[in-house]
Amino acid sequence: MLFLVIMLSGGLTLTSEGQTPAAPVKPALIVIDIQNAFLPMIPEADKSKAMANISYYISLFRQHGYPVVLVYHHGEEYGVKPGTEIFEFPQTVPIKPEDPKVIKTYPDAFNKTDLDKVLKEHGCNTLFLTGLSAVGCVLATYIGANNHDYRAFLVKDAIMSHNSEYTNNIEIMFDAVGSEVVKMVLETAGK
Repeated sequence: MLFLVIMLSGGLTLTSEGQTPAAPVKPALIVIDIQNAFLPMIPEADKSKAMANISYYISLFRQHGYPVVLVYHHGEEYGVKPGTEIFEFPQTVPIKPEDPKVIKTYPDAFNKTDLDKVLKEHGCNTLFLTGLSAVGCVLATYIGANNHDYRAFLVKDAIMSHNSEYTNNIEIMFDAVGSEVVKMVLETAGK
């Protein structure tokens, strides 16, 4: 993990002869589907921990001047549509009106949305994913990010699903990063 952090922070660049060095890290926090409609499906202890951590990461990214991108799922079949209370994030989440907002209808937030365009406009190339569901939309967006040539990381204890064991397995299988890694990357990014 330390090797990963050193590489991301620009302290080490591995290239073959004739290749250009890796671009400097330009991070963004992606907050996925923490909508009032879906949060009741999450075990209370997991929800409390993840929501507190998501709010912490939102503040941390803002403190370092990096974007926080909000992703909402629009699902007419569930009544989850813009303008309804169940569509929104809880009022306790420190979002701002100027935060970029992406509305999706597929699990992968890149699929038929302007997420890639929003990230490119902000110059981002490294994504830290939070939200729900760890086994659904977060995981699909992680794969979508890799398909769009972003460096993508799941954030430990800031993702959740309907089953705690499933979330733990995803964090292990995809080597989710913790706060110490996120802080180190934010402190050294772009320098």
